[in-house]
Amino acid sequence: MPKVLAVNAGSSTLKFQVIAMPEETLLASGGIDRASSPDAVLTIKDAQGQTHESRAHLENIDHAVDTLLTTLVAQGVLTSPDELAGIGHRVVAGGEKFAAPTLVTPQVLKDIAALAEYAPLHNPSEAAYIEAFARRLPQTPAVAVFDTAFHQTMPKVNYLYSIPMTYYRQFGARRYGAHGTSHAYVAHEAAKLLHRDLASLRLVTLHLGNGASAAAIQRGASLDTSMGFTPLAGLTMGTRSGDIDVSLVAYLANKTHQSFADMVQILNDKSGMLGLTGLSSDFRDIDAAAQAGNERAILGEKVFINRVVKYIGAYTAEMGGLDAIVFTGGVGEHRGSLRHGVLQQLAYMGIVEDPAQVNAQATAFLTTPASAVQALVVTTNEEVMIARSVMQVTAH
Repeated sequence: MPKVLAVNAGSSTLKFQVIAMPEETLLASGGIDRASSPDAVLTIKDAQGQTHESRAHLENIDHAVDTLLTTLVAQGVLTSPDELAGIGHRVVAGGEKFAAPTLVTPQVLKDIAALAEYAPLHNPSEAAYIEAFARRLPQTPAVAVFDTAFHQTMPKVNYLYSIPMTYYRQFGARRYGAHGTSHAYVAHEAAKLLHRDLASLRLVTLHLGNGASAAAIQRGASLDTSMGFTPLAGLTMGTRSGDIDVSLVAYLANKTHQSFADMVQILNDKSGMLGLTGLSSDFRDIDAAAQAGNERAILGEKVFINRVVKYIGAYTAEMGGLDAIVFTGGVGEHRGSLRHGVLQQLAYMGIVEDPAQVNAQATAFLTTPASAVQALVVTTNEEVMIARSVMQVTAH
């Protein structure tokens, strides 16, 4: 029973799962908060659901990796770090270089680092953790799984911007999308639930969380997606604006005497639902305020729903029809009122909601069998997709 470690590394956090393959049994999950700091917190949840938390003084990334592996052995998850059949690393930006999960080599690592300008908040830390695990377990194969890879099937008409082609050719200025691993996972799961071949389906998958994106999936491949060159584009998000007229950025930079870079930071960190409501980027807080009658919270939710509906409509037209809508992500899986708001506006498609499932909190159908277009909520599991990728790549 091979064991795979799926790693999702951030600038100050490390999340992981240990999964037994091919059964896809979760053996342990958890993370390190404030990694590489004197007050790091390591949390491990075992297969029985028991949570073990400890504090550690972690001097650097290598120390964090060593502490994690040592703790997994101490907790009985692994008999030894060498027991791992492979390590899968989530990497946000793969550009056009990587269209599929890839075995990590020194050259691949250089390429990931070179793509840092596409995802400056993510790729550098991901590359650093890949190197740290390789130093600790040099004989264990590592596989990079790229968020952008799933969307590499998009045709040129969907990924090119209407700007001089030289910018695309010289600088790679195009749509890349994100959340690809999640979109791929829920599409496969939806096909199983619908008892249909994925290749026969036209799906709109909605990964809705603090970051949010929509994808049009046809014949099992990504046809279009809402995020762009960076994850700033598309839907209204927790703190990100989503689609915006770029001239407005220049206008506001001039009016507020801020740099263009400052304005981009505002669009990333202080906009979206936080900017609209003035309350929070957390949809739980916003929903509670809306229920209490807060007008800005109500408006913020309406804007969010409206953007989602627009993308569903556009993607339905693009695919020439629609078989199912799939909700996932923290908001997509748990905010029944927002899902209902979306589906209510799509009643013209013949969508018939199941009243008993409006507030479903786990994988479930949201529509009745009579619905012309089915709607589902599917709990995403990017780590399982990463583990599957490790097994597929290392089997060759």
